[in-house]
Amino acid sequence: MKLEWWKYLSIVILLYTLLFGMLVPLGPGIVEVSPSRATTGAQRSFDVWGYNTRFKDFDAINVVLKLDDEHCLPAADYSVESDYHLKATFDVPSMPEGMKKSEFATMIIYPAGSGTAILPSAVSLQDGEGGQVSTHWVPEDDFTFERITGLHFPYRNILMESIRNTYFHVALWFAMMFILGASMVYSIRYLRSGNLDWDLKASAYAQVGIVIGVMGIATGMIWAANTWGKAWSWDIKQTMAAVALLIYLAYFVLRTSVEDQEKRARTSAAYNIFAFATLIPLLYVVPRLVDSLHPGSGGNPAMGGEDLDNTMRLVFYPAIIGWTLLGAWVSQLVFRFLKVQHYARSKNLTEQY
Repeated sequence: MKLEWWKYLSIVILLYTLLFGMLVPLGPGIVEVSPSRATTGAQRSFDVWGYNTRFKDFDAINVVLKLDDEHCLPAADYSVESDYHLKATFDVPSMPEGMKKSEFATMIIYPAGSGTAILPSAVSLQDGEGGQVSTHWVPEDDFTFERITGLHFPYRNILMESIRNTYFHVALWFAMMFILGASMVYSIRYLRSGNLDWDLKASAYAQVGIVIGVMGIATGMIWAANTWGKAWSWDIKQTMAAVALLIYLAYFVLRTSVEDQEKRARTSAAYNIFAFATLIPLLYVVPRLVDSLHPGSGGNPAMGGEDLDNTMRLVFYPAIIGWTLLGAWVSQLVFRFLKVQHYARSKNLTEQY
């Protein structure tokens, strides 16, 4: 028997994905800044709560408010209350010339643990009517960001620990596309050759692809319950994913409704090609035309450079390969079962099985 090493590779990769993806900690982040609004022209104090931070481990911490690359403001003073809580005081000058009267400022804290803690739009600054302060905005180049390069996944507000679901939910959808794509290729091969094995393989890969798709929707619902507050909200992405799976479920209804073997194979192959062709517009085109809570909709990118850092890539890309190889392995097992079933029927042995 040939040693099909790729089957064992899929298990190794998925074990690596599970262990590495679940055990590597998140980097430090800022959970909340209070108050979230302040006026300029006076001294303002903020309470800052962190996540996976170790404020007490450092003798000196830099706390900075940043409007843009040319306008940053270091804290005049700070006090560490605990590893996860500090108080920072800023002498906030008037808004820079040319900017709006109200702007959001990003808060940056470094060092904060195994990296730099950042909270975009942490504080809403508005020009006040108070007196002037002696400080002024300085460019980001004036700061030396001592970024600690510990091994960690990026902290993202709202997502927090659920960012690990990227290795399951997103990777499963990629694997589904590859498996269903293989199913379509086998349907094309059947139409060109008439070899029934290609039709059986197309059916096997489609079955496994649908199972992977259901797993993708299930993990997505878990993610949505954590980040959106509701597992199923009829978001356009969720709705289109459900429609896509229903189209593929109709493929199996079609296969069971046609008795003639050759007619069933030809009709199913043609429908399978159509079904895969609908996946692209349903999953990747329509959601981009409509506002949605899901990344990749309303014109925004599904995964930008800030969403997937180098550490996450070490797990994400292998996860796609692992799930795809596992899907191919299971598809081969289903194909063998379908072939035995077909042989039994052709020999009128069905009742014995």
